[in-house]
Amino acid sequence: MNALPFYGALGISILLGVLAQIMLKFGADRAGEAWIAQFISPFTIAGLALYAVAFVFYVVAIRKIPLSLAFPMVAVSYFLVAIAAHYIWGEALGWPQIAGLALISGGIVLLHQV
Repeated sequence: MNALPFYGALGISILLGVLAQIMLKFGADRAGEAWIAQFISPFTIAGLALYAVAFVFYVVAIRKIPLSLAFPMVAVSYFLVAIAAHYIWGEALGWPQIAGLALISGGIVLLHQV
């Protein structure tokens, strides 16, 4: 059986997870001082919904992709979230963050050695 659709499902799951993080951050930013407002924010609700859809795609993906391969691939989201946070909110993306992302990359590469 061709595994490509399952890798596609994994990629969609990762992208939806990144979008969910961004929505949760928008919800947090717009909540103000009333922390309960964050939980009823449309952005927070959208973020949770995106996580639910991402979960469905992830479950489909791990039907044919070994978990020891699929789960480390989710770490790609760390890069995407860090880059998005840098450009959207001006969050730091200096040498310490880049070094941390490089260490994560090294770990992923090591885990994928056969």
